[in-house]
Amino acid sequence: MNLLKKIGVMVLIALVFMSSFYIAQAETEIPQTEGIPSDQEQMADSETAETLKEAKENVSDKLKKYVDDYGSYPYGVAAYILNTIRIYSIPFCFVGIVVGSIYQYMLGIRKLDIRDKGFALVVTFVTILLICQVLPLIFAIVVNGWRG
Repeated sequence: MNLLKKIGVMVLIALVFMSSFYIAQAETEIPQTEGIPSDQEQMADSETAETLKEAKENVSDKLKKYVDDYGSYPYGVAAYILNTIRIYSIPFCFVGIVVGSIYQYMLGIRKLDIRDKGFALVVTFVTILLICQVLPLIFAIVVNGWRG
């Protein structure tokens, strides 16, 4: 293990210990109230509950739409999950492609193994992106086309 990796591991361990110390210190310094929440706390709790309720209703409406479109609950849930994966895979894979490109074209100028690692990362994330984008289409064609 080279010196840079050792230093990185030591810094990571130190950060974990320091953050756990601050969390423990923050938990011990919380002032105890008499069980009566303040108006601000009640307002924040009601706003949070309202936001969660709206999000739940939004997801329920979308899921109900998918169930109605596909004709059964399992197919609707599968279509909803595949669509969600399709949406969130785009930024995830673009970040992976950027990291792979940095390894390949910037860090891999002098070392071939790092350049190969970057190329493998780019190929992997492009493949994942293509699969995540095409799989919902294939699912829709198979379920709606062949099932009837």
